[in-house]
Amino acid sequence: MRIHRPWLKYWLPPLIWMVVIFSASGDVASAHHSSRLFEPLMHWLFPGLAQARIEALHFGLRKCAHLAEFGLLAMLLWQALCHATRSGTRQWHWPHAGWALLLVALYAASDEIHQAFVPGRSGQVSDVIVDSIGGAIGLGVLWLAGKWGKRW
Repeated sequence: MRIHRPWLKYWLPPLIWMVVIFSASGDVASAHHSSRLFEPLMHWLFPGLAQARIEALHFGLRKCAHLAEFGLLAMLLWQALCHATRSGTRQWHWPHAGWALLLVALYAASDEIHQAFVPGRSGQVSDVIVDSIGGAIGLGVLWLAGKWGKRW
């Protein structure tokens, strides 16, 4: 069986990134485990910082990580979708962005369903919303970069 190289070139990166996201959905990347590193670091850097403030910073950092990981996924999916068309151009097409965002939202929902079955994790609709917003931000950055670079 021969794998078509253009397919591999453009669809493998988002698929690999989806595996990375899936692996981060396990217990090892839970808030409980990441706080074991983050909180002592914050106490060391800022000894007078209140525990409630450190927990709020940890929560914010985790949500920013959601935004970033799903923003990157949206960019990778957009690129794969653009090259899936016969023209294979890298011009901006809103339907490709819409499909990429839909795929991000569906994957975010499946990620939260997965987390609902992982001990120490919980699936939350709010995380699907944050992840989808991250995808929209990623596509927005991509569109702005293309406008700024006069690619479209």
